[in-house]
Amino acid sequence: MTAGHLARLTRISTNDRYLIVPMDHGITMGAVTGLKDIESTIDAVTRGGADAVLTQKGIAPRVHPNKNDAGYIVHVNASTTIGPDENDKRMTSTVKEAIKAGADAVSLHINVGSNYEPKQIEDLATLTAEAGDYGIPVLAMAYARGPGIDGDEPEKLGHAVRLAEELGSDVVKTGYSGDGESFTHVCESTRLPVVIAGGSKGTDEETVRMVRGAMDGGAAGVSMGRSIFQHDDPEAITRAVSAVVHDDQTVEDALRAAGLTIEA
Repeated sequence: MTAGHLARLTRISTNDRYLIVPMDHGITMGAVTGLKDIESTIDAVTRGGADAVLTQKGIAPRVHPNKNDAGYIVHVNASTTIGPDENDKRMTSTVKEAIKAGADAVSLHINVGSNYEPKQIEDLATLTAEAGDYGIPVLAMAYARGPGIDGDEPEKLGHAVRLAEELGSDVVKTGYSGDGESFTHVCESTRLPVVIAGGSKGTDEETVRMVRGAMDGGAAGVSMGRSIFQHDDPEAITRAVSAVVHDDQTVEDALRAAGLTIEA
């Protein structure tokens, strides 16, 4: 690992823990709640403790003035919910373009088990090779998704994260298996830092409890989008998640510290 590569990893993390807020959903879902005024959302989540934000390359001019010195990750493939198949992620950027956009790292989504897995494996392998030439870290968003696949099954998630390591990624994001005990298998399947996806927005307690379970199972943090950027108070929910990821707080203490309601 080069000095530049290591330096960039530290820009998207804090003490080897990761709180990333992806906001690339505009290309996938359109300008949904939280993304129309993405400048305000970026400002809020980074004030709340996000280590890095993630977007497609074209949003970079809206990111840099508002990210409060947090790290920046450019996502390099995409699909849409109105297209023929959302699992069919196509390349949208190169590493060189991401660097021009001011990225500290790049990320790529791969659906392990889908009909598009072979091409996405090639894309990730190509990306890690290109990123290595520039000392740019790679976040692999490796999900277990495809015909007949249970995307929450620990064995399948473990396979997905191991694939990311085998192809030269630096950090891997995947789904959550539902509890810390089963997620231990996922984290033990790789030496990479594992971060969990957030999925659709739940209650504050559900969100923070999921983070607590993942951390107890060995996760290195989270990469949570809608659960954070669609919250009524993105800064507050980010503070609660940060309290668990970075300060190892309990669910109740994290919610209380962020000024969020603890459910009865």
